[in-house]
Amino acid sequence: MEYKIIKSESQYEAYCNKLHELVINPITRDSDEVELLTLLVEKWDSENINIPVANPIETINALMKEHKLNATDLGKILNLSKGTISKMLNYKKGLSKETIRILATHFKLNQEVFNQPYKLENDIKRKFVDAAVMNTKKRIKNSKQLA
Repeated sequence: MEYKIIKSESQYEAYCNKLHELVINPITRDSDEVELLTLLVEKWDSENINIPVANPIETINALMKEHKLNATDLGKILNLSKGTISKMLNYKKGLSKETIRILATHFKLNQEVFNQPYKLENDIKRKFVDAAVMNTKKRIKNSKQLA
């Protein structure tokens, strides 16, 4: 069969069905045809399917809901205290590399799902109307000046 770049939904579905047939057959599973169809389908997916990217905390919350887990359960999975879990889920503490590895393994997802930038809340900055105040130099009297 001669393959061309996918230009329609029906062509996409036909290629997906053909790819599925090839992959489940042990004889054709590793063929060039499978590689070509995979490339064509992935190209279509990347250009036509918009998957909104959730930040890691939103993803964790969705996974917790889906798997009926609470903060204590997540703490046991990650070997972290309930307080640390609370800080993570409330955007006050970032995810460590180890936490990302454990989450990816436990939920059978790629680590990239959890290894994305997202904003953390900072208690100190909330006290100031202007964040520029945070970056001003402060004079500190040393013990010699106090005497």
